[in-house]
Amino acid sequence: MQTQRAFSLRHLIALWALALMLLPFQAQAQTSPETLIRDNITEFMAELDGRKDYYAANIDELKALVNESLDEVADFRYIGASVMGSYFRNATPEQRSRFADVFRQTLIDTYTRGLVTFDYREIRVLDNQRPQRYDDQTSVAMEVVGTNGQIYPVSYSLRLSDGQWRVVNVIVNGINLGLTFRNQFDQAMRDNNRDYDAVIRGWSPEIGVEELEQGGDA
Repeated sequence: MQTQRAFSLRHLIALWALALMLLPFQAQAQTSPETLIRDNITEFMAELDGRKDYYAANIDELKALVNESLDEVADFRYIGASVMGSYFRNATPEQRSRFADVFRQTLIDTYTRGLVTFDYREIRVLDNQRPQRYDDQTSVAMEVVGTNGQIYPVSYSLRLSDGQWRVVNVIVNGINLGLTFRNQFDQAMRDNNRDYDAVIRGWSPEIGVEELEQGGDA
């Protein structure tokens, strides 16, 4: 049971990497995020399909691919500030920058390990998307279908920054990962007597296995 849960956790964590990497490079505001994502699914799957064994043996190469992809689509400064929450305003500029870098690296390492173990049958952007309520904010919903037929819903929030759409949060199987990480940062600050440097040095985001398997209602 322990092995099965750990395997499921790697699968679900990998979904965020898949979602982010499906987003195209330099997503321009003139084209809707939904269209850009849909058009780039085929290209991404062609890059990864049939090469799992190769990437498993050349993990640094996959890590570099993930790093490059995330650099183009994720606003890590914004995400880092959101995860720090109310603690952000009292952090020094150096601490803010350092946490954003540490947060990014831990996710890259986790996603890279997950990508070589996750088996999926289909990745699809949903036809019926929610209407965009704001000019500079939107969300895109999709589903990842595992080889066992299980469907994992994925929804990511994007904001328009400097003419480009960038990911600022992801909801996997109903679990709001941004909120989960923010709660973990808050707990780490409490456990370390609000020592920013100690929290940043020890940052290692975790997601409850049972929580992810059961899903949520975010």
